[in-house]
Amino acid sequence: MTTLRPDFKFLFAHPAHLIAFGFGSGLAPKAPGTVGTLLGLPLFGLIVAVAPGLTNRIIMLTAAFLVGVWACGRTGRALGVADHGGMVWDEIVAYALVLLFTPSGWLWIALAFALFRLFDILKPWPIRYADTHLKTGFGVMFDDLLAAGYAIAVIKGVQWLV
Repeated sequence: MTTLRPDFKFLFAHPAHLIAFGFGSGLAPKAPGTVGTLLGLPLFGLIVAVAPGLTNRIIMLTAAFLVGVWACGRTGRALGVADHGGMVWDEIVAYALVLLFTPSGWLWIALAFALFRLFDILKPWPIRYADTHLKTGFGVMFDDLLAAGYAIAVIKGVQWLV
């Protein structure tokens, strides 16, 4: 199956597609990555609610990352495009990771969102390298993990300054 315009029929054709497309958020006609990133907030809230302690939360995010490797790999093969713009599970999981290391408060959450999107869009080294060279489910997830690392580093730097 090769289609570059996925729809709800494609979304529900396989569980991997539903996950990779962020339960439909990746079908947004404009800025699906930004729309998908917003779902990182409820994912983070769910993880905090069910997993006490940093270690357990990291384990849950690792599981979400691994599910994403499978879902994005399978969906990319079905679409014939390794990293289709509608596959947003990578943004969802990466932003939830950023939030794990973000101080509480809406200003911090907004800063985390803006920084993550900035690094995900600009793709400074080595993010761009990973994005262009790793054309697998792992690659789809990994470049956003790197963007999350950049965002976390800046947040921690700002937190240290204030």
